[in-house]
Amino acid sequence: MLISEALQGKYVKSSKGEGTVQYANRRHDCAEPDGYYAYAVQVRPYWNRNLNYQKPDFYTTIYVGIDE
Repeated sequence: MLISEALQGKYVKSSKGEGTVQYANRRHDCAEPDGYYAYAVQVRPYWNRNLNYQKPDFYTTIYVGIDE
């Protein structure tokens, strides 16, 4: 199973909000510390009962530790 497939459906919390990963794609255009890969992820925010509408999806970058 690819890491991008394994990330789908996982919970993510960032400064932009929190929600479920809908799509993940490996990023090659940013600095990666040794032992980590960077992924651009599309996040669908959780429903907030205080709002009468669904917030739009947002994008963020996450780092995934790789044990080679």
